[in-house]
Amino acid sequence: MTHSSAFWDKVAERYSKKPVADEASYQKKLRVTREYFRPDMEVLEIGCGTGSTAIAHAPFVKHLRGTDISAKMIEIAEEKAAAGEIENLTFDVSCIDDLNVADASLDVVLALSVLHLLQNRDEAIAKVYKMLKNDGVFVTSTVCIGDTMKFFKFIGPIGRALGLMPLVRVFTVQELVDSLVEAGFTIDYQWQPGRGKAVFIVAKKADQAPSDIN
Repeated sequence: MTHSSAFWDKVAERYSKKPVADEASYQKKLRVTREYFRPDMEVLEIGCGTGSTAIAHAPFVKHLRGTDISAKMIEIAEEKAAAGEIENLTFDVSCIDDLNVADASLDVVLALSVLHLLQNRDEAIAKVYKMLKNDGVFVTSTVCIGDTMKFFKFIGPIGRALGLMPLVRVFTVQELVDSLVEAGFTIDYQWQPGRGKAVFIVAKKADQAPSDIN
């Protein structure tokens, strides 16, 4: 946790100035996500970075809370929100393990470019499931390098030890989908703009998780 937050604090300024790599795909993801929004919704974004996506989505919901493990990222996000005079958006420093969110209290949870950076994606997905109301929506955009770069599991730890990169987990798109389904979600939308690109998924919370069904 400390190691990863230090890495993102260090790159925050540069990250905030970096242009979106694939603007067309990013805009499509924004449009698709907003199809699930309503003006009365409570939304949480996990791993919000410098807040660009949260700021883009805030006008379409009642309230959006953005969280990130990097204090520097959150500082930049707050500055951007203040400059835009956005009043229904709040940010705080937190990792998903420390989030205190009441069960069945959220309409939408966003985890964009973050699930592959977590120590245990299954635990995170299960926690998100509990946070969401019935029929709530979990929106993810995840780099699944297990489909194209399986060797990364050997070189990743070296880069992390040298402080050159954060923790990056190696898994496939199918393994991510299986994790979501096993947690009780149904896949409502799935799109990948190309091989090696992040997979974008909108998953809906079923009325009961598999473990609750006799």
